[in-house]
Amino acid sequence: MVVGQGARLKAFRFVFARTLPICISFMFTGMSYGLLMYSKGFPFVYPALMAATIFAGSMEFVLVDLLVSAFNPFAALILTLMVNGRHFFYGLSMLGPYRNMGWKKPFLIFWMCDETFAINSSMRVPEGIDRGWAYLWVSLLDYCYWVGGAMLGWLIGGILPFSTKGVGFAMVAMFVSILLDQWKASPHTLRGHVPVLVGLVASVACLAVFGPQRFMLPALVAMLVVFQLLRPYLEKPHDKGLPAGVDTKPGDAGKTAADGTAETTKEVAR
Repeated sequence: MVVGQGARLKAFRFVFARTLPICISFMFTGMSYGLLMYSKGFPFVYPALMAATIFAGSMEFVLVDLLVSAFNPFAALILTLMVNGRHFFYGLSMLGPYRNMGWKKPFLIFWMCDETFAINSSMRVPEGIDRGWAYLWVSLLDYCYWVGGAMLGWLIGGILPFSTKGVGFAMVAMFVSILLDQWKASPHTLRGHVPVLVGLVASVACLAVFGPQRFMLPALVAMLVVFQLLRPYLEKPHDKGLPAGVDTKPGDAGKTAADGTAETTKEVAR
């Protein structure tokens, strides 16, 4: 389906305000990453290319120490899988919404991160807004925020000395705000709040059992299993294959209900 420039701009205006909290968070954390790379003596090209090609904030911070330590590719591989293994679950839950996106799909896959998933999986796209372009604008804007923040951080590293202590809390605050927004946007019933409650209980339980360094993947596995078991209760027939709160209208890209009934899982961002 050919979409005109007016439709693209309309989708951009619809999603831009929704990405501003992520812009603020990514600018702070991206700048702290750029400052860290500067403090370790890396030239500008390192944070710029790593932010643009890796696009995995947590792993990029870890990679700083890996680059200055002894070469151990196997350990780096295992560590990467542990840190970013949660993206596998994000991909599963977006199989339906990202179907039939054409040339946009590779970019949507590459640009998916925690924050982009949080918005795209819960965003209610109204009638008259192209869903594919809404997803793409969110993904592209978040990508630009992170890469721009990383480059800016390195550039000002030698000009404006300041401590990055506590900057990482901006990410925590952003996810809390997204969680509260999803809670308020959900139907005010037990069924409407089950995904958030399952995510909280699974996270807290796994945190207590596995500790703060290893709880992420077990929590995601537990959530995936519970959501699969509760899927008949959580999903209506016409909702399958779409994120919660998205209307089903024939003709929109990626919204064919019959195509997506068996390929999606319910997921929360944190």
